[in-house]
Amino acid sequence: MLAAVADLAKTKDLVWEWTARNVRARYQQSVLGWLWAIVQPAAQVAIFAVVFKTIVPVDTGNTPYVLFSYVALVPWTLLAMSLPDMANSLVDNLALVTKIYFPREALPVAALLARLLDFAVAAVLIVVLMIAFQVAPSATGWLFLPGVLAIELMLILGLGLMCAALNVFVRDVRSLLTLGLQVWFYASPVLYPTSLVPAWLRPYYFLNPMAGVLTAVRDILLEGGQPGPYLVPAALVSAFVLIAGWWIFTKVEYQFADRI
Repeated sequence: MLAAVADLAKTKDLVWEWTARNVRARYQQSVLGWLWAIVQPAAQVAIFAVVFKTIVPVDTGNTPYVLFSYVALVPWTLLAMSLPDMANSLVDNLALVTKIYFPREALPVAALLARLLDFAVAAVLIVVLMIAFQVAPSATGWLFLPGVLAIELMLILGLGLMCAALNVFVRDVRSLLTLGLQVWFYASPVLYPTSLVPAWLRPYYFLNPMAGVLTAVRDILLEGGQPGPYLVPAALVSAFVLIAGWWIFTKVEYQFADRI
């Protein structure tokens, strides 16, 4: 894994160029361009606000439901949009994979970086909403955000590398990934607070890394606090997924050109 990381670092120019290419291809003929990074989660939040504030009320305390859900939906969207792009990155670039040599990890990594730019744009609206609703995190809370984001990126990178490798051999991965993300969405505290989860179930519930990540983001930004012990299993599971995903990728990488 360390050798693969070193090899990838040598081709960082290729990674950045391919990231830029992914971004250009996505917004080249789009009227709204980068605004889609905000429009999509904002539209979902508007729907959720109608359903879970008026039809099936969800208690979010003193936090407006719009802010409560959007703060979690932005990091969730990063995961949900990155994984399909990473899974398809090798198959969609058949000519590159079969004709020239380069670290194959560059393609999934570039797909993730392109979505990370969308994440940064969407996160701007979080700041706007926090100002509008007069919600401020603690002075030290901001210091934990990079660590929480790093945990999520480890998880995404590990799963993305795994899915990209498996998708070369079994094209059902795309459909399975779509189904898995739908189930995962409702198993994560995007629409509801973790306080609704029964106390006896929470130790198992937080084995879902996204449960820890999303709860930490809310605790930092909305509660003015710091992440709790629930973030430890999220970090451990994410680190394991990253190592496992990278190991699987490097073990089958030599077969990519033949199987695609």
